[in-house]
Amino acid sequence: MEMQSRLGADGAPLVHALSFRAFAYEGATDDVNAELSRAAFLSRGAKGGAAFLVAGTAVSALAPAAAAADPLSDNDLAIARVLVAAELLGIDFYQQSIKAKKLDKEDTKRFAQILANEKEHYQSVAEILSGAGQVPATALDIDMTYPKGAFASAASITKQAEAIETIMLGCYLGAVAGFQAVRIAAGLATIAASEAQHQVFFQTKLTGNPFALAFPGPPLNFDEASKALDAYQT
Repeated sequence: MEMQSRLGADGAPLVHALSFRAFAYEGATDDVNAELSRAAFLSRGAKGGAAFLVAGTAVSALAPAAAAADPLSDNDLAIARVLVAAELLGIDFYQQSIKAKKLDKEDTKRFAQILANEKEHYQSVAEILSGAGQVPATALDIDMTYPKGAFASAASITKQAEAIETIMLGCYLGAVAGFQAVRIAAGLATIAASEAQHQVFFQTKLTGNPFALAFPGPPLNFDEASKALDAYQT
């Protein structure tokens, strides 16, 4: 990997980010349908092969609007679709957890805060796709399923939360490694940091040790992330 700098009109660096080898992606198609199954949603490619990121999203906030018209590859759009699916899982899980009314007052407050984080993350990664003229999935497009008893108690909810946050963190770490548009990869890294905070919160509740993992993750590539999400989504 190497450090890259993008220069503005005045010669000042706009973005400094690590550039990584992108994950390979196959199976892209040219058509986009507003009603997508999860499998079709994850396999769609860029419409017409040309895509542009709109300014104003959280992930584009690290670079000025003048740099927001970089074309995105099919690889990057495929990764963005996985991240949208991951965020929909996170949003649904925290909503279901709060609705179960098994958490104490303090944990209910924390879950609500994490839910708000995930909604902001979803908006950011969904706008990568909508800015490219594609249709990001919504909660209406994907059915969620959880292990039996996942919401039966505060303990079971916490255990499931740690498992889901590990997947979400892995999705974002893999995205940072695989995204070819380094400006967006830097933004995705900030979301990965947020997911790591979530994971540590639940890890601490389960083990009492917030520093148990020197290398949180692991990063998940496209296929690994899709397989991990398959356990919860249809």
